[in-house]
Amino acid sequence: MRPNAIRRLWRALGPGVVTGAADDDPSGITTYSIAGAQFGTSLLWTALITWPLMAAVQSMCARIGMVTGKGLTAALRHRFPRPLLVVASFALLVANTINIGADLSGMADAAELLSGVGSHVWVVIFAVAIGWATISLRYAAVARVLKWLALALFAYVIAALRIGPDWGPVLRDTFTPRIPGGRDGWAMLVAILGTTISPYLFYWQTSQEVEEEKLGGRASEASRRGATPDELTNRRWDVGLGTLFSNVAMYFIILTTALTLHRAGITQPQSSREVAQALEPLAGRFSALLYTVGLVGTGVLAIPTLAGSAAYALAELFGWREGIDERFRGAPAFYTVFGLSLAAGVALDFAHVNPLRALFWTAVINGVLAPFLLLGILIAASDRTLMRGQPSLVITRVVVALAMLLMFGAAGAMFLL
Repeated sequence: MRPNAIRRLWRALGPGVVTGAADDDPSGITTYSIAGAQFGTSLLWTALITWPLMAAVQSMCARIGMVTGKGLTAALRHRFPRPLLVVASFALLVANTINIGADLSGMADAAELLSGVGSHVWVVIFAVAIGWATISLRYAAVARVLKWLALALFAYVIAALRIGPDWGPVLRDTFTPRIPGGRDGWAMLVAILGTTISPYLFYWQTSQEVEEEKLGGRASEASRRGATPDELTNRRWDVGLGTLFSNVAMYFIILTTALTLHRAGITQPQSSREVAQALEPLAGRFSALLYTVGLVGTGVLAIPTLAGSAAYALAELFGWREGIDERFRGAPAFYTVFGLSLAAGVALDFAHVNPLRALFWTAVINGVLAPFLLLGILIAASDRTLMRGQPSLVITRVVVALAMLLMFGAAGAMFLL
């Protein structure tokens, strides 16, 4: 590929890559690590299944933002009663806040391993630094930093390749779907689906399309309506590559822990910290270091996404001025929600809330919320009036409908199990 073509591709990448990479937050990394430790390579095939599902959902959300010129909640208000959107927005806020607390704990544990400084200190440092950067910097700078942070995902690819997999059985498990027997196997499948297709990504993707258009000079909603074929094609590439990065990282996280922890009989790690500590004697200092650095990098990327998506949802619900490109005095309610989410996440860490229990309740909320949101997104994206004659492609709608059915099944299984 020529240098100019590479530069054009890099410029085309944006919200899709950031959103895809944010999916592999510390809580997601913990879930994938436990999957590899507990079940070995038998769940590698899930990365192949979740990629098209995630790509279709995020492409549909991107199209809603690009064509309507609105965030997800604002678009859904045209088709659904306000009380339903109030419940969905506050459920998102609660789930994201718990997730932020778990992510801050995971990042702080990783930073403590690297520095020797206590994790509580790092929790405060990370929260204050992320909050300050998001409020103080303009959207263009925030987006540029987040896009570069997506490269942290390659740490997991390198860590797995350094171990030297036996590719024969690995490829067999990759292309031969099978669910480990028993309740635990089904529960892990539910957890993988829930942490990969998450509601906060739907809101963030849609809102970032609006931010991108504002950055391009389309300040009013009317000027943002509609999208050219080239814009939609560029975003499909952006989302496709972003979700590919996310699922490749997921694949290699499962592979790394399967080849080390599972093989050594360490099948019940309780946190990402325990995974990193166990990796060092099994895979070497460098592999453990890559795992730890990737954990911090993806956390710095994911936390603004978690806090921001809830802030966007509530701002659109109550008509507040919104946007990362705004100064605090221009959007005080928006940034207050953002700041309170971070503060509550810090408080959860200092309250010694068990991260695994926190992640369980996040999964419960997301598992119930996600399929209903997918139904709403599918209806909105198929509405020719709302979508200005540019509804989502039929193939995208079919795949999103499949994702919705799987998520309904996952939510039901979560309660049955």
